[in-house]
Amino acid sequence: MKRKAADAKESPQVKRQKEPVPDYCDIQTRKDDNGSILWPASLEAIEVARQYIKECAASKEKTLIVPDKDADGLDAGVIIHRTLTALGAEASTIDVHLVGKGKSIHDEEERETMSARNPKYIIVVDQGSRPAPPVVDDPGVQSLIIDHHLSDEFPKNAKVVSACHYPPVATSSLLTYEICKALHPDVASSCGYLCVMGTHGDLGNTLKWDPPFPDMKEVFKTHTKKAINDAVSLLNARKCPPSLQLPTSNPRSNKSTTARRTSKFDVITAWSALLSATSPKEILTNPRLLSARAEINEEVERQTHTAPKFSKDGTIAVFRIYSAAQVHPVIATRWAGHLKSSKLEIVLVANSGYLPGMVNFSCRVARCARTRDPPVNIISSLKAMADLDTTDLVQRMGESFARGHKEASGGIIPQQEFEELMALMKVGEKPDPAEELGEKKAGKTKTKTVERNPQKNTLSNYFGKKS
Repeated sequence: MKRKAADAKESPQVKRQKEPVPDYCDIQTRKDDNGSILWPASLEAIEVARQYIKECAASKEKTLIVPDKDADGLDAGVIIHRTLTALGAEASTIDVHLVGKGKSIHDEEERETMSARNPKYIIVVDQGSRPAPPVVDDPGVQSLIIDHHLSDEFPKNAKVVSACHYPPVATSSLLTYEICKALHPDVASSCGYLCVMGTHGDLGNTLKWDPPFPDMKEVFKTHTKKAINDAVSLLNARKCPPSLQLPTSNPRSNKSTTARRTSKFDVITAWSALLSATSPKEILTNPRLLSARAEINEEVERQTHTAPKFSKDGTIAVFRIYSAAQVHPVIATRWAGHLKSSKLEIVLVANSGYLPGMVNFSCRVARCARTRDPPVNIISSLKAMADLDTTDLVQRMGESFARGHKEASGGIIPQQEFEELMALMKVGEKPDPAEELGEKKAGKTKTKTVERNPQKNTLSNYFGKKS
């Protein structure tokens, strides 16, 4: 007997539509009085940077490149290196300084090491910025800072080009590429893939490259997206082990290089691989990078089953881990794409094992909160929490607290100060029953009837897994 057409329509299953997530470039740009787009930084600052780089190449004096240790910073550093040589600088006059584990360019030890290289010019890339003395003490050394981290304060006497106030904020590699490609016709062809790799390393490989970002079609014709993204994966420890399978969705993805994340902190391997390669495919066969990625994947799997605790208001999820490897940003990004809640805004992963006596923590905006209005601002949220203190906590935490980006921030602070910060956030405290009841009456929370779930791989048993 044939079914009637009406029978088929008795229990229609409505497919739940996913909430569209805006692309990184879907944002209002700044414009000048004539309506022209101002991007990726101010025209004046970009021109200052170009003249500085041309002066470096023409001087035949030593130039010291100081890139950050993540993929974005290293790719930007290689772009500068290739631009200088294209402009006529001898490779022997170009040096690189890679800042030590847990250090910054502002530490006295690092400043002395840079000065000992006897540079005439220093180009600092993607290191983040804060008020500080000159990059080195020698008044005869000139400094240029290329950056995109949120800051209006920089080391004294330095020339600065920053993308932080020109949305969509360019990565440091993209900003460097936009500066350098106008200086020599070979830069676009020799450095385009470096720009893409650094940008994908920072913003994720689903980026659409819509305006005002440059048209990179020629790059993807020369180098396949698979080769580029595989190289980014190798450099950035982006892949979780198959058993984890947590989605990466945060616009500021796990950007630090694999070699940097290992307990051995072998950043020079990543720099050397990028500098010597002429295509992404050449990076894929580097045995030391392959070994480093394996170590990181194993450590991520070991650490990521830690169950979170939540702030009393439910806006912050806190994961506590202990690892000598820099896996806290990786885990923060993974869980930011996985945890969902009507209240959740920030995922914070704190690592007490990376530096003795210190807590290195990384924060990411939860995917479920990315379209909130007003937008979630991690830096403002962290500072607001710290300001609840009535003593001198803010001063004791120092300059390495709440640095980076509005969407991806963190810090390095002493253990005791971190515990005080957690107390201010009321991490682990349950909401007051009266508050929960009030929210339910106001319709802010929904009560669902949950049927028996046949799925075996649930969050409960996931966090219960043992490494």
